[in-house]
Amino acid sequence: MKNIALACLALTSLVLVSCTDDLTQIPISAATTSTFYSQTNDFLQASNAVYSDLRGFPDRQLNLSETRSDNLYAVSDGGVRDWEGINSFQKSIAANPYVSEAWTTNFNGIFRANTLLDQLQKNGKVISDAGLRTRLEAEAKFLRAFFYFDLVRFFGKVPIIDHPVTANEAIAIPRSPVKDVYALILSDLTFAASNLPETYAATDKGRATRYAAKAALALVYMTRSGPTYDIEGPGLGVSEWSQALTNLNDIITSGKYSSVSSYTSIFSYTNENNPEVIFDVQYANGLTPVVGATFPWVLVPDTWFQANGKGTQGGLTIRPAALDLVNSYTATDVRKAFSIQSGYTFNGVAETRPFIKKYVDLTRVPTNNRLDWPINFIVYRYTDILMLKAECILRGGSGGTQADVDAIVNQVRTRAGLTAITNVTFPQLLQERRKELIGEGSRWHDLVRSGLIETIMPAWIAAEDVQKQMQPFQKNYILYPVPQAELDAKPGLYTQNSGY
Repeated sequence: MKNIALACLALTSLVLVSCTDDLTQIPISAATTSTFYSQTNDFLQASNAVYSDLRGFPDRQLNLSETRSDNLYAVSDGGVRDWEGINSFQKSIAANPYVSEAWTTNFNGIFRANTLLDQLQKNGKVISDAGLRTRLEAEAKFLRAFFYFDLVRFFGKVPIIDHPVTANEAIAIPRSPVKDVYALILSDLTFAASNLPETYAATDKGRATRYAAKAALALVYMTRSGPTYDIEGPGLGVSEWSQALTNLNDIITSGKYSSVSSYTSIFSYTNENNPEVIFDVQYANGLTPVVGATFPWVLVPDTWFQANGKGTQGGLTIRPAALDLVNSYTATDVRKAFSIQSGYTFNGVAETRPFIKKYVDLTRVPTNNRLDWPINFIVYRYTDILMLKAECILRGGSGGTQADVDAIVNQVRTRAGLTAITNVTFPQLLQERRKELIGEGSRWHDLVRSGLIETIMPAWIAAEDVQKQMQPFQKNYILYPVPQAELDAKPGLYTQNSGY
């Protein structure tokens, strides 16, 4: 049972009901809510409503990060698919539904977080427990920062909206410089890291903890430290590796998390909330309204499910995994067989192209609703934190050595069934992250942060684009376009990102 999942979606309809239609158009067209909350439960429901906008986060990372990266060669063989423009760097994707969803849903979450924060300020004294009031404020700020960070990584400049606004106010708010958006993100996460609890009771599993905030803080510092590429994107070219390392070490030395002995058990349907998990998006199945997941099948072709006697899910045609990624695994690497399906036959036709099936347990396929998978999506996990620490050290963060880097990488490799290596370089670490975190939505962000994207992506396209469908990579494609609907809502308010 995923308690926060139940609260997030089942109770959302009880909160901000009058704004349902308007929330799909934040920030250009929005109606504010001035609901007066008269009891503690009202605030808890409002908090749950903010969490509910995490539901699509996993799918977004698979569609906009995994698919955009060199992990997939997602050129369709069955008609035009929405992911093709993402993977192929097409210029005409401003109306792409994946791009629009990223903007809209994140601002939905920001709107709800702002509403909760506003009501806590105005009416929070009805909550007799001062500790709970502070916790709810910290949760709302964590989530607002989380949504804004997602926006910055995909779009660069975005409008700063830190309080409920009317529709007329919204259409006058321009996009702010990335550094100003980061200032809000860092302020919110710093507050969250200082005021969120270290753990929760079982009934509140899934809520953000102090260490989730520290993980987010570390990743923000690292992303800011990436190169600017002269595009007003997520990298500011600052050197905050030491700040990131401090937060990562706080997580590691807390004693709250650890590596599990088996790679496959991290993602087991019967081992959720295991010691690796620092923060995840929680789901539950078999409920009304539906609060299950859809991300397990996003990268999986429907014919594979059919070949295994299951119903179609929605993955449609195949999004092949990149051959250089598949071939980078050695024969003894346990991560390959678990994460990648190398072939299958359906209706007498053999499909030899590999694809990522990391989250699929064929014994757990929903029988009645493809939107109702019972598995959580891990956003921050302990092994990722360790490898981020290694990255900070290699990038100049103080307080670590080459021996620390080697120890971290070899801990990961040993679990995968590989031999130890020494004097690990940054490109080697990046490649190890690619194999460890395959299908988890981190690859595109890793490439952007690394500064190597301008060499890795062109070389990969030259080697893998056998159908000659991909556009030449250019640095402008590090960012996605501002959704066309946002440009059309108030012509002249936003300027489109370069390259589109």
